[in-house]
Amino acid sequence: MNDSIFKTLGVAFAVCLVCSLFVSFAAVNLRDTQNLNKINDQRAKVLQAAGIYDETNTNIEEQFSVLEAMFIDFSNNQIVSAIEGLDLDSYDPVEYSRKDGFFTVIPNDEDIAIVKNKENYGKIFILRDENNSINKVVLPIRGYGLWGTLFGYISLAADLNTVEGLEFYSHKETPGLGGEVDNPRWKKIWIGKKIYNNNKNVSLEVIKGAVNPQDQNIDYKVDGLSGATLTSRGVTNMLAYWFGESGYKQVLENLKNG
Repeated sequence: MNDSIFKTLGVAFAVCLVCSLFVSFAAVNLRDTQNLNKINDQRAKVLQAAGIYDETNTNIEEQFSVLEAMFIDFSNNQIVSAIEGLDLDSYDPVEYSRKDGFFTVIPNDEDIAIVKNKENYGKIFILRDENNSINKVVLPIRGYGLWGTLFGYISLAADLNTVEGLEFYSHKETPGLGGEVDNPRWKKIWIGKKIYNNNKNVSLEVIKGAVNPQDQNIDYKVDGLSGATLTSRGVTNMLAYWFGESGYKQVLENLKNG
Protein backbone atom coordinates (compact mmCIF):
# COMPACT_ATOMS: atom_id res chain seq x y z
CA MET A 1 0.00 0.00 0.00
CA ASN A 2 2.74 2.45 0.99
CA ASP A 3 4.74 1.53 -2.11
CA SER A 4 1.72 2.37 -4.25
CA ILE A 5 1.30 5.80 -2.60
CA PHE A 6 5.02 6.60 -2.97
CA LYS A 7 4.95 5.52 -6.61
CA THR A 8 1.90 7.67 -7.31
CA LEU A 9 3.50 10.71 -5.64
CA GLY A 10 6.76 10.03 -7.44
CA VAL A 11 5.08 9.89 -10.84
CA ALA A 12 3.10 13.06 -10.08
CA PHE A 13 6.27 14.86 -8.97
CA ALA A 14 8.13 13.73 -12.09
CA VAL A 15 5.33 14.90 -14.36
CA CYS A 16 5.19 18.29 -12.61
CA LEU A 17 8.96 18.66 -12.85
CA VAL A 18 9.04 17.84 -16.55
CA CYS A 19 6.14 20.22 -17.26
CA SER A 20 7.70 23.07 -15.27
CA LEU A 21 11.01 22.59 -17.07
CA PHE A 22 9.22 22.59 -20.42
CA VAL A 23 7.28 25.77 -19.59
CA SER A 24 10.42 27.53 -18.30
CA PHE A 25 12.37 26.50 -21.39
CA ALA A 26 9.61 27.74 -23.69
CA ALA A 27 9.26 31.04 -21.80
CA VAL A 28 12.98 31.77 -21.97
CA ASN A 29 13.30 30.83 -25.65
CA LEU A 30 10.17 32.72 -26.70
CA ARG A 31 10.99 35.88 -24.72
CA ASP A 32 12.74 37.60 -27.62
CA THR A 33 9.89 36.69 -29.97
CA GLN A 34 7.30 38.00 -27.50
CA ASN A 35 9.19 41.26 -27.06
CA LEU A 36 9.47 41.68 -30.84
CA ASN A 37 5.75 41.01 -31.25
CA LYS A 38 4.99 43.66 -28.63
CA ILE A 39 7.22 46.17 -30.41
CA ASN A 40 5.66 45.35 -33.78
CA ASP A 41 2.15 45.76 -32.33
CA GLN A 42 3.04 49.31 -31.34
CA ARG A 43 4.76 49.92 -34.67
CA ALA A 44 1.56 48.87 -36.42
CA LYS A 45 -0.40 51.42 -34.35
CA VAL A 46 2.07 54.16 -35.33
CA LEU A 47 1.65 53.21 -38.99
CA GLN A 48 -2.14 53.14 -38.63
CA ALA A 49 -2.15 56.56 -36.99
CA ALA A 50 -0.08 57.88 -39.89
CA GLY A 51 -2.50 56.26 -42.35
CA ILE A 52 0.21 54.24 -44.09
CA TYR A 53 -0.37 50.77 -42.66
CA ASP A 54 -0.60 48.02 -45.28
CA GLU A 55 -2.54 45.01 -43.96
CA THR A 56 -1.34 42.88 -46.89
CA ASN A 57 2.31 43.34 -45.92
CA THR A 58 3.13 41.25 -42.85
CA ASN A 59 6.65 42.68 -42.60
CA ILE A 60 5.99 45.41 -40.03
CA GLU A 61 9.69 46.28 -39.72
CA GLU A 62 9.88 46.96 -43.45
CA GLN A 63 6.81 49.19 -43.34
CA PHE A 64 8.08 51.00 -40.26
CA SER A 65 11.43 51.76 -41.91
CA VAL A 66 9.87 54.64 -43.90
CA LEU A 67 9.48 56.55 -40.62
CA GLU A 68 12.31 58.49 -39.04
CA ALA A 69 12.37 58.10 -35.25
CA MET A 70 13.87 60.94 -33.20
CA PHE A 71 14.21 61.89 -29.53
CA ILE A 72 12.51 64.90 -27.98
CA ASP A 73 14.58 66.59 -25.28
CA PHE A 74 11.94 68.24 -23.12
CA SER A 75 14.56 70.28 -21.25
CA ASN A 76 14.88 72.54 -24.30
CA ASN A 77 12.06 71.21 -26.53
CA GLN A 78 14.50 70.26 -29.27
CA ILE A 79 14.42 67.19 -31.50
CA VAL A 80 17.68 65.27 -31.52
CA SER A 81 18.88 62.07 -33.16
CA ALA A 82 20.73 60.65 -30.15
CA ILE A 83 20.74 60.73 -26.34
CA GLU A 84 23.72 59.27 -24.51
CA GLY A 85 22.86 55.97 -22.85
CA LEU A 86 19.57 55.46 -24.69
CA ASP A 87 18.85 53.25 -27.68
CA LEU A 88 16.44 55.01 -30.04
CA ASP A 89 14.94 51.84 -31.52
CA SER A 90 14.02 50.26 -28.19
CA TYR A 91 13.33 53.46 -26.25
CA ASP A 92 9.85 53.52 -24.70
CA PRO A 93 8.93 56.91 -23.13
CA VAL A 94 6.23 55.33 -20.94
CA GLU A 95 8.67 52.79 -19.51
CA TYR A 96 11.29 55.44 -18.79
CA SER A 97 8.73 57.76 -17.24
CA ARG A 98 8.72 55.32 -14.31
CA LYS A 99 12.49 55.19 -13.79
CA ASP A 100 14.34 57.37 -11.31
CA GLY A 101 16.17 60.19 -13.04
CA PHE A 102 14.23 59.86 -16.28
CA PHE A 103 11.07 61.75 -15.38
CA THR A 104 9.69 64.92 -13.88
CA VAL A 105 6.75 64.86 -11.46
CA ILE A 106 3.91 66.94 -12.87
CA PRO A 107 2.35 69.41 -10.39
CA ASN A 108 -1.30 68.58 -9.67
CA ASP A 109 -2.55 71.92 -10.97
CA GLU A 110 -0.93 71.21 -14.37
CA ASP A 111 -1.74 67.51 -14.59
CA ILE A 112 -5.16 67.74 -16.25
CA ALA A 113 -4.63 64.39 -18.02
CA ILE A 114 -3.49 62.65 -14.79
CA VAL A 115 -0.19 61.65 -16.37
CA LYS A 116 1.65 62.03 -13.02
CA ASN A 117 5.18 61.60 -14.40
CA LYS A 118 6.45 63.14 -17.61
CA GLU A 119 9.47 61.56 -19.25
CA ASN A 120 12.51 63.78 -19.75
CA TYR A 121 12.93 62.44 -23.28
CA GLY A 122 10.05 61.85 -25.64
CA LYS A 123 9.90 60.26 -29.06
CA ILE A 124 8.60 61.46 -32.41
CA PHE A 125 8.15 59.67 -35.73
CA ILE A 126 8.58 61.69 -38.92
CA LEU A 127 7.41 60.76 -42.40
CA ARG A 128 9.14 62.75 -45.13
CA ASP A 129 8.20 63.30 -48.76
CA GLU A 130 10.40 62.92 -51.83
CA ASN A 131 11.88 66.38 -51.18
CA ASN A 132 12.84 65.37 -47.62
CA SER A 133 10.27 67.79 -46.24
CA ILE A 134 7.99 66.77 -43.39
CA ASN A 135 4.86 65.04 -44.62
CA LYS A 136 3.49 63.84 -41.28
CA VAL A 137 4.58 63.47 -37.67
CA VAL A 138 3.34 60.88 -35.17
CA LEU A 139 3.44 61.60 -31.44
CA PRO A 140 2.70 59.38 -28.43
CA ILE A 141 -0.05 60.56 -26.09
CA ARG A 142 -1.57 59.21 -22.90
CA GLY A 143 -4.08 60.25 -20.27
CA TYR A 144 -6.60 58.90 -17.78
CA GLY A 145 -10.06 57.84 -18.94
CA LEU A 146 -12.64 56.18 -16.71
CA TRP A 147 -10.86 53.05 -15.46
CA GLY A 148 -7.25 53.71 -16.32
CA THR A 149 -4.75 55.35 -18.62
CA LEU A 150 -5.24 55.34 -22.37
CA PHE A 151 -2.02 55.01 -24.39
CA GLY A 152 -1.95 55.94 -28.05
CA TYR A 153 -0.54 57.85 -30.99
CA ILE A 154 -1.78 60.85 -32.94
CA SER A 155 -0.46 61.97 -36.30
CA LEU A 156 -0.40 65.48 -37.71
CA ALA A 157 -0.10 66.71 -41.28
CA ALA A 158 2.77 68.84 -42.59
CA ASP A 159 1.21 71.96 -41.06
CA LEU A 160 1.72 70.31 -37.63
CA ASN A 161 -1.85 71.19 -36.73
CA THR A 162 -4.23 69.07 -38.83
CA VAL A 163 -4.99 65.60 -37.44
CA GLU A 164 -4.23 62.73 -39.83
CA GLY A 165 -5.08 59.85 -37.51
CA LEU A 166 -5.57 58.64 -33.94
CA GLU A 167 -4.91 55.18 -32.50
CA PHE A 168 -4.90 53.70 -29.00
CA TYR A 169 -2.80 50.62 -28.29
CA SER A 170 -3.75 50.10 -24.64
CA HIS A 171 -6.66 51.12 -22.43
CA LYS A 172 -9.09 49.77 -19.81
CA GLU A 173 -12.28 51.45 -20.99
CA THR A 174 -15.64 49.66 -20.95
CA PRO A 175 -16.41 47.69 -24.14
CA GLY A 176 -19.28 49.28 -26.07
CA LEU A 177 -18.92 52.57 -24.17
CA GLY A 178 -15.49 54.12 -23.58
CA GLY A 179 -14.01 51.19 -25.47
CA GLU A 180 -15.43 52.79 -28.62
CA VAL A 181 -12.19 54.74 -28.84
CA ASP A 182 -11.18 51.72 -30.95
CA ASN A 183 -14.16 52.07 -33.28
CA PRO A 184 -12.89 52.80 -36.83
CA ARG A 185 -15.89 55.04 -37.52
CA TRP A 186 -15.12 57.23 -34.51
CA LYS A 187 -11.41 57.37 -35.30
CA LYS A 188 -12.20 58.42 -38.87
CA ILE A 189 -14.01 61.51 -37.55
CA TRP A 190 -10.69 62.85 -36.28
CA ILE A 191 -9.11 63.14 -39.70
CA GLY A 192 -8.96 66.79 -40.77
CA LYS A 193 -9.66 68.23 -37.30
CA LYS A 194 -7.41 71.03 -36.00
CA ILE A 195 -5.46 71.05 -32.73
CA TYR A 196 -4.76 74.79 -32.42
CA ASN A 197 -7.01 77.74 -33.20
CA ASN A 198 -5.84 80.99 -34.81
CA ASN A 199 -4.54 82.18 -31.43
CA LYS A 200 -2.38 79.04 -31.14
CA ASN A 201 -4.41 77.71 -28.23
CA VAL A 202 -5.40 74.04 -27.98
CA SER A 203 -9.05 73.98 -29.02
CA LEU A 204 -9.77 70.43 -30.19
CA GLU A 205 -12.19 68.64 -27.87
CA VAL A 206 -14.54 65.69 -27.66
CA ILE A 207 -17.97 67.15 -26.97
CA LYS A 208 -21.12 65.64 -25.49
CA GLY A 209 -23.33 64.34 -28.27
CA ALA A 210 -22.86 64.87 -32.00
CA VAL A 211 -21.24 67.90 -33.61
CA ASN A 212 -23.64 70.21 -35.42
CA PRO A 213 -22.60 70.27 -39.11
CA GLN A 214 -23.40 73.99 -39.13
CA ASP A 215 -21.16 74.76 -36.15
CA GLN A 216 -18.58 77.37 -37.17
CA ASN A 217 -16.09 75.65 -34.86
CA ILE A 218 -16.65 72.20 -36.35
CA ASP A 219 -12.92 71.82 -37.10
CA TYR A 220 -12.23 71.80 -33.36
CA LYS A 221 -14.95 69.40 -32.23
CA VAL A 222 -15.32 65.60 -32.27
CA ASP A 223 -18.51 63.63 -31.58
CA GLY A 224 -18.71 62.38 -28.00
CA LEU A 225 -18.76 58.69 -27.13
CA SER A 226 -22.30 57.67 -26.19
CA GLY A 227 -22.54 56.77 -22.50
CA ALA A 228 -18.85 57.49 -21.94
CA THR A 229 -18.65 61.05 -20.70
CA LEU A 230 -15.57 60.49 -18.55
CA THR A 231 -13.67 58.76 -21.33
CA SER A 232 -14.55 61.59 -23.73
CA ARG A 233 -13.40 64.14 -21.18
CA GLY A 234 -10.22 62.15 -20.62
CA VAL A 235 -9.37 62.28 -24.33
CA THR A 236 -10.00 66.03 -24.37
CA ASN A 237 -7.76 66.53 -21.33
CA MET A 238 -5.10 64.35 -22.93
CA LEU A 239 -4.99 66.62 -25.98
CA ALA A 240 -4.99 69.76 -23.85
CA TYR A 241 -1.99 68.51 -21.87
CA TRP A 242 0.19 67.02 -24.58
CA PHE A 243 -0.33 69.87 -27.04
CA GLY A 244 -0.09 72.59 -24.41
CA GLU A 245 2.96 74.33 -22.99
CA SER A 246 3.83 71.29 -20.86
CA GLY A 247 3.81 68.96 -23.84
CA TYR A 248 4.58 69.27 -27.53
CA LYS A 249 3.56 72.86 -28.27
CA GLN A 250 7.04 74.38 -28.27
CA VAL A 251 8.48 71.22 -29.84
CA LEU A 252 6.16 71.65 -32.82
CA GLU A 253 6.97 75.36 -33.04
CA ASN A 254 10.68 74.55 -33.12
CA LEU A 255 10.05 71.90 -35.77
CA LYS A 256 8.16 74.43 -37.91
CA ASN A 257 11.10 76.80 -37.64
CA GLY A 258 13.54 74.12 -38.70
